[in-house]
Amino acid sequence: MKRIFDPIHRFIELDEAEVALLDTPPLQRLRRLRQLGLAYLVFPSAEHSRFSHVLGAMAVGERVLSTLRTHDDGYFSDDQDYGRQRKLLRASLLLHDVGHGPFSHSSEAVLGRRHELRTAEILELAPIQSALQRLDVDPHEIEALVVGTRATRYPVLKEIVSGPNLDADRMDYLLRDTYFTGVAGGRYDADQLIASLRVIAQNGNPTLGVDGRGVVALESFVLARYMMFATVYFHHTARLFEHTLQDALKHLWPNPRSLDSIDEFLSWDDLRVVDAFRTLDDDSARALRDRRRLHRMVMEFNAERDLSIFERCRKDLEKNYGSAVWADTQEELLHRLPLGVDSTGPTVLVRTRSGVVDAREASDLIGKLSGKAHWRKLYVAQDRVDVAQARRRCREIVAHAREGRG
Repeated sequence: MKRIFDPIHRFIELDEAEVALLDTPPLQRLRRLRQLGLAYLVFPSAEHSRFSHVLGAMAVGERVLSTLRTHDDGYFSDDQDYGRQRKLLRASLLLHDVGHGPFSHSSEAVLGRRHELRTAEILELAPIQSALQRLDVDPHEIEALVVGTRATRYPVLKEIVSGPNLDADRMDYLLRDTYFTGVAGGRYDADQLIASLRVIAQNGNPTLGVDGRGVVALESFVLARYMMFATVYFHHTARLFEHTLQDALKHLWPNPRSLDSIDEFLSWDDLRVVDAFRTLDDDSARALRDRRRLHRMVMEFNAERDLSIFERCRKDLEKNYGSAVWADTQEELLHRLPLGVDSTGPTVLVRTRSGVVDAREASDLIGKLSGKAHWRKLYVAQDRVDVAQARRRCREIVAHAREGRG
């Protein structure tokens, strides 16, 4: 038994076979991938890795499964069934981020291949196959839980690994990102939420739901996710540097197909990219190296009612400044429907005293947060545009639009 100390979950224990999986090169590479990409340029302590995150996700998954067993009313057929599911869940959570590239989603956009597809390829590599054989876990079952390209016998485990709302991945990264950025808004009542999780039957099929006493904890979880998107993930300076990074990566990898080979892809990590930027003859690479902003934000629009004003400002800036304008448009569903469910389906099932209901019925707050949140930002290249002038143009458009609205 190996014990690893973690600032979020304290001691995390692994058996010898899990340690062997953790020691494979694809998993050790996760030490060299930052969990939050370039967020450290805004939040200096956000240096934590995807390696620590997958360990944390496994720790959360263990607690979730233990809770489900404590309140089991027939989901686990016997102790052996619980043991099989536990091994599969823990291995899947250790592997769920193994397909990420350098700086994660920034490189994914440049290379044009989703990290889930890389994961499927990595599961076929000999070191991973050998480690999973030692664990007595089927790689195809892991692929079904992590990637979703195969059917799974364990729909509840799939929700814990890669579900739309109550997955261990999200439960850990909110706690971890909050801790390392110092942003208080990302905290939620993890203990109460996990203790409230239950297996609930939906149309005869088991699904992951919440006991009614956990609704307030679920609300705190949804709010924490919104706060982290607003304050960290879509922070205006972090988004600016991500845009700069993508430009630099396009110069570093002029032929993205050159990284199609899984061996070549795995040879790249954050450290290698940063080292390559030292000698890359490119303004974007130099700007990242020296933390120099090539763009400045002109205006930000977060209210849905202001999206039309955002479009008017964008068109005006593009008319006057052309390619020197960059519009960053992000939106996020804060509380999702389960995968494969149409818009009439439930988000999260809640078991109340009066029966099982949709979380949107159990909580007005969750009902109001089930739609999309919008983040729209306009930037201009500061070496080509008078930033103060661009801001004045947008302020005039905003003032005129709101006067007409009022």
